Amino acid sequence: MSPSRRSRIVALPRPDPQGEVTLQKALRERRSTREFAGSPVMLADIANLLWAAHGVTGPRGERTAPSAGALYPLEVYLLAGAVAGLPPGLYHYQPGEHALAPVSAEDRRGAVAAAATGQEWLEQAPALIAVAAVPERTERKYQGRAPRYVSMEAGAVAQNIHLEAAALGLATVVVGAFSDAGVQQALGLPADQDPLLLMPVGRKT
Repeated sequence: MSPSRRSRIVALPRPDPQGEVTLQKALRERRSTREFAGSPVMLADIANLLWAAHGVTGPRGERTAPSAGALYPLEVYLLAGAVAGLPPGLYHYQPGEHALAPVSAEDRRGAVAAAATGQEWLEQAPALIAVAAVPERTERKYQGRAPRYVSMEAGAVAQNIHLEAAALGLATVVVGAFSDAGVQQALGLPADQDPLLLMPVGRKT
């Protein structure tokens, strides 16, 4: 990360290590939701969601989601539209620092919705979490098995986000219907990163 980019990094609130909802309750209440209230999402809730997705949990860099060979090919992005305490724009989650690195000050929710087969409701979500992969990280070790392992890891990350959202009383859904090239362009992802899934987040209606 360049010095100028590091100087603009946004520290996130520490994730809540306890929580008030049991795993069993979160599993029971997990639902796919495509309607969101108009109120903003709190930055503390976003911090918990991102940590649940890919946060560091151990001294050797262990994460909340498993990774084949501990190679961690996934990258997590936040597209903020209405997040209290956070300017709109695109951010790259930094697991080691539990922080956000600004990528763009543009609100690109409309462009992402257009790339996602015109699903306009995506633009209404206060925030969007995007998960991308750098396949080469896994391919170096696992060659032809890499696509399977990367997909498994993405599924684990998505379920972590879903369960954390349920625990926080938030609404979300996993979206996979989109143009890969369109989402990559809308988010300005590097050429070596493939978008895998989108998860809009908001308060329940």
